[in-house]
Amino acid sequence: MTIEADAVTSKKIAIVTGGSRGIGRNTVESLARRGVNTIFTYHTHGTDAEAVVSAVKDAGAEAVALQLDAGNVASFDAFVENVKGALSRLGATHFDYLVNNAGNNHRNMPFETATVEEFDSVCNVHFKGVFFLTQKLLPLINDGGRIVNVSTARTRLISPGGAVYGSMKGAVEVLTRYLAKELGPRRIAVNVVAPGATETDFSGGIVRDNPAMNKRVAEGTALGRAGVPDDVGRMIASLLSEDNRWVNAERIEVTGGYV
Repeated sequence: MTIEADAVTSKKIAIVTGGSRGIGRNTVESLARRGVNTIFTYHTHGTDAEAVVSAVKDAGAEAVALQLDAGNVASFDAFVENVKGALSRLGATHFDYLVNNAGNNHRNMPFETATVEEFDSVCNVHFKGVFFLTQKLLPLINDGGRIVNVSTARTRLISPGGAVYGSMKGAVEVLTRYLAKELGPRRIAVNVVAPGATETDFSGGIVRDNPAMNKRVAEGTALGRAGVPDDVGRMIASLLSEDNRWVNAERIEVTGGYV
């Protein structure tokens, strides 16, 4: 019996939204260590994006940073043209992996007082943006590619103030199953990764910078600590690899066993 080697991963290209900080940055760097080149987006943190490009280069891969407001659907056509230019710089016309990770900081919004403006702000980035950016990029994704949508453990763990954010992520989880079905003929696998409380600057760094909150999360987690970006970024990179080629239409929670 002959064992065939996997395809050379150095030729793979990923697009990661929100890749300049936190989980997105770790995903880009984890992919780089696997030999995957990345086009990643940032919104306002250009200096952070430059640091990611440098870190990827140090890891022996290539990265291109593109600015994007993930909640501005009207800008997506221009962004796709920028992606085509970035692909050309990487010696390609198509890419293999899409990670819809971009998010906006949000505060808890009680259902009774949430405003239309607050609702739209979260919806535009976390659901509408994911839906239409994926749609716009579909012609550039290679058959046999993979998509990972980033959700949250808060679709399972219900707490006051999370109705807007949790509902948008719940919509992403349903969308993921539909995409897996509709893109199946192209052999594109689509999955959801749902992180738990993670030490990033999301929501003002509430888990990373608030000792009381960090302690509360650690006490509720089977593995005894809050998550860090490296826990999630490595998992996403692994999910995109050939090791997980038969995983499709799944929601995978990455929380260390929270409650």
